[in-house]
Amino acid sequence: MSARGMLAEARATIGMSGRPNEITKEYAARHGDEFLRANWCDMAITYWARHSGNASAVLPGGDRAYTPWHAGDFQKVGRWHSGTAANVNQAKPGDIVFFDWGATDRVSAIDHVGVVEKVLGGGRVQTVEANTSDAVCRRVRSSGVIAGYGRPDYGGSSTSQEDPVIGLKEGDKGEAVVAAQRLVLYAGGTLPRYGVDGEWGDEMSAGLLQVRKSMGSDVKDAREMTGTAYAQLMRAVARAEAAGAGGGPAVDVGAEVRRYLEGLHVRLDVT
Repeated sequence: MSARGMLAEARATIGMSGRPNEITKEYAARHGDEFLRANWCDMAITYWARHSGNASAVLPGGDRAYTPWHAGDFQKVGRWHSGTAANVNQAKPGDIVFFDWGATDRVSAIDHVGVVEKVLGGGRVQTVEANTSDAVCRRVRSSGVIAGYGRPDYGGSSTSQEDPVIGLKEGDKGEAVVAAQRLVLYAGGTLPRYGVDGEWGDEMSAGLLQVRKSMGSDVKDAREMTGTAYAQLMRAVARAEAAGAGGGPAVDVGAEVRRYLEGLHVRLDVT
């Protein structure tokens, strides 16, 4: 689990707009068609958490579409910080920030939610939010409208320790590259000449690009495992798993890669 993975998944959906959309459809598939066109800011938090392997950290009470209940979940586990300017200045990327447009700071009055992307100082944060102008956008918010924020228990380790695949680039070698290559293969990419050789060369870049394009990306090359590339890769793996479970082509991530993912606390459960 990692804040970096959570943010990568959120950034990957920036620009999504209208409803029903991918986020509301997935939530409605689990909880009922009334969510297809409902306010979707917290459905997006649920979606990003589940798709980045952070559900247990970000959703301590399970899936949420109603923001006061979600904030209350963080209160119950002792991970809630009120929205004073001093507290907002101590926020961290990946924190789940809740807004009260009436500025009462009561949890019961919370109207909206996003994820902190950057702390700007002066009681302000930059966020990624869904259902803002009916889209996923970046916003800058101040403590005056911040009721508080929940701090997910991402595990307390550094991102580089949790996600060794993120940050890999062309020219790198080693076990992390092996894992990345296996993920590319299971996600539907091809490595026709060298296969899984533990070296990131042109073939690996082409395979990752193939996977990213299959997820709708318009990038021209994929010579580095950026956070967005990682999020798209994991979504492609999860899609392949879901296709197998749903009667489509069975694609198993394999015992070695599953153990690797479990070591990162990455969940492939998309049900």
